[in-house]
Amino acid sequence: MAKVVITQIRSAIDYPKRQKETIKALGIKKLHVSVEKDLSPNIEGMIRAVTHLLKVEYK
Repeated sequence: MAKVVITQIRSAIDYPKRQKETIKALGIKKLHVSVEKDLSPNIEGMIRAVTHLLKVEYK
C-alpha cells in the first residue's frame, strides 16, 4: 500500500472544531511535525477536508 507523509503547516486556530478534530484523527499533534500513514480512502478524505492546513508528500 502507498504511504503518505503529512505535515501541518498552518495553525487550526479560527477554523471549525470539525477540522481541528480531523487534524487530531490524522495523528498530528504539533505544527511542523510529520506523520506517515498508509494511504487509504479514509485517510485521503481526511486530507482533502483540511488540505489548506497541510503539506502532503506521496511516497
